Amino acid sequence: MKKTTKYLLGLGALVIAATVLVAADHIDAPSSAGTTADIADFYAFEPSEGSDNTVFVVDLQSNVLPELAYGTFDEDVLTEINIDLDGDLVEDQVIQAIARDGRMYFFGPIAPSQTGLSSEVNTDAALGDVEISGATAIVETTSDGVSLFAGPRQDPFFFDFFQFNGVISPETESAPGGFLPPEEAADTFDGANTLSIVVEIPNSMLGVPTATNALGLSVYKTWVTTNRKQ
Repeated sequence: MKKTTKYLLGLGALVIAATVLVAADHIDAPSSAGTTADIADFYAFEPSEGSDNTVFVVDLQSNVLPELAYGTFDEDVLTEINIDLDGDLVEDQVIQAIARDGRMYFFGPIAPSQTGLSSEVNTDAALGDVEISGATAIVETTSDGVSLFAGPRQDPFFFDFFQFNGVISPETESAPGGFLPPEEAADTFDGANTLSIVVEIPNSMLGVPTATNALGLSVYKTWVTTNRKQ
């Protein structure tokens, strides 16, 4: 019998998978900020041109600093990659990830038993699992050709935070010249980490993409949600 646990929707970020499309959403609502229910970035892309695989990268909790102990994945938070195959913006396939005892367990791709604001862990659709990495990255590849990773990765978000604040608060007169050119801007979050979940999976396991991007390429419509156990 399938074991299920109900999770209620926390928050989400929407991306239509192309060669590379990104939704940056660092530091969300107070109830999720600083936890692994807080989605920082979501990426979906081909690992190389013409590849038959798709890579999904979910970055969570964007304030994991390298000099501090690495954060941990909340075992009461389910991360779910949602894939729409018919254009109605309702998930037709899901890939689920949840942490247990130092490992990240993945399930799917599978048609969800329910859609919308709540989810159930589909434990009868095990995809694989991987030890959660520390300073050294650990990648597990399954017999189906699926590669899995969970752990800290450097934050890819380039943001000159203090210059930005100076620009939007002109009364401080700290940025009278506006934004700086790239070669002069400071990457405020350089060296900071996110907690990342990465899945590289053959497209044959996902279904046929039905959307087309601006480059005329066939792509998946995909978004990620985090759901907390209730």
